[in-house]
Amino acid sequence: MSRWKLFTPLVLAAAALACGGEAAQEDAMAMDTAAAPAAVAGDLACRPTATGSDLADRASPYDSTTLSVGEGQAKVCYSRPELRGRTMIGGDAVPYDTLWRTGANEPTIIHLDVPAQIAGLRVEPGSYSLYTVPRQGEQWTVIVNRSTSQWGHEGRYSPEVRAQEVGRADVAHEATQAPIEQFTIRAMEGGDTGLLIEWQNSRVRVPIRPAS
Repeated sequence: MSRWKLFTPLVLAAAALACGGEAAQEDAMAMDTAAAPAAVAGDLACRPTATGSDLADRASPYDSTTLSVGEGQAKVCYSRPELRGRTMIGGDAVPYDTLWRTGANEPTIIHLDVPAQIAGLRVEPGSYSLYTVPRQGEQWTVIVNRSTSQWGHEGRYSPEVRAQEVGRADVAHEATQAPIEQFTIRAMEGGDTGLLIEWQNSRVRVPIRPAS
């Protein structure tokens, strides 16, 4: 038997193994892709920029709230300033018709493990910063932004950060009967799905629903 005849089966076997290896790699890539939403789902965690004593000693404590969005969840991470006798909304600190970080310290962040609509703005699973523009009257503006690594101060809302906006939408605003001392974000109740943003004498409703 010639050396070629002996060599040919080895070549074919090696080719078959190579094809099998490529197929296995493609299967692994497909599994990784399919697992991506699960990885996002497990990442609904609040990670403040400050740590240790800096986090414990800050004037506006770090907090979170969770709500259901269809078969998924959303988690909002934010800092909670207090009035302490001050006029905040409509005052020098949070003037009307001006961008506001919607809290203190880091920007308020919402983590989603399902596609959703925030005030009608469609977003994919992931993390987004939430800003608002307080206004007098029956509406505020909510801003959804893909950028989450910037510091929350309004002066850090650079053109580069603004370029990452998903969009802006008007949401319902109403006056509360009594002042709310500490800034609060909580889930809506009574069958509605979304967030209530409450502070001073303001209550803002931000609907969040599964993407249609």
